[in-house]
Amino acid sequence: MFDGVRNQSERERLDAFRALAADLAPRDLQDLMSYPFFSLTKAKRTRPIDYHAGDITIRVEGTTEHGIASIWDADVLIWAASQIIEARDAGIATSRLLVATPYEILSFIGRGTSGRDYGRLKAAFDRLQSTTVATSIRQPSSRRLHRFSWINEWKERSAREGKPLGLEVVLPDWFYATVLDSSLILTLDRAYFTLTGGIERWLYRLARKHAGKQADGWRFDFRHLHARSGSLARYSDFAIDLRRIARTGMLLGYRTVIGRSRTGSEVLHLRAAPRERVERTVAGLAARFRIGDNL
Repeated sequence: MFDGVRNQSERERLDAFRALAADLAPRDLQDLMSYPFFSLTKAKRTRPIDYHAGDITIRVEGTTEHGIASIWDADVLIWAASQIIEARDAGIATSRLLVATPYEILSFIGRGTSGRDYGRLKAAFDRLQSTTVATSIRQPSSRRLHRFSWINEWKERSAREGKPLGLEVVLPDWFYATVLDSSLILTLDRAYFTLTGGIERWLYRLARKHAGKQADGWRFDFRHLHARSGSLARYSDFAIDLRRIARTGMLLGYRTVIGRSRTGSEVLHLRAAPRERVERTVAGLAARFRIGDNL
């Protein structure tokens, strides 16, 4: 009996949670919004992300074949978190084993639903599964690291006659436990999925986490932002990107202003903007970008 249980896959030991068909608000984990867990480029990244600050340690590694999961791949995790939170709040039992169709996932994250888009989604699943993370976040000691992959298992389901039945995805304990803690979750603006730049996506999530709706917002030193992003870009190039973003004056609901600290270093000030200005910005983004080519 023991050998039989031991030889079962993790998927076979879990009760499946069928993804909800409702139009859900996007939810994200504050830890993923605040720290460098993903590559900010669509180009394959194999160089690890190493981040150390105080008691926080993060190391993210990818394989030579797939590279590290990108911030666009993380949209799948936003979908998963949103599903679990919505079901939990509705009193529906959830599980680390999610069952859904590619159409449901792609529609939620604002992608196309063609065969090409499905192929890109499968590539994202491969990167999420092959990316390994070691972190001290929410561990009893900074010297103890929790190691996991963003996806433990995933498989395509089909009927005996070969008809596709969707996907099964097994999430790691670290991610699932965080999702179930309401204090560690924030809601994103749905227009987040229209952001096409990796730095823009990362910076919006950081602003949402730290600036929130505070009247005075939050100020970040440029060099601190560079280290916090995990970006492979040179500091000078990264600073150019920050100045470019700031020139627009707005990043999806946040005013962007560059200033100077007392020591003379450049500082980016992010502050929540009035709702009417946010709506004009979102309308402008929708007109400029076609959603669907982000994987």
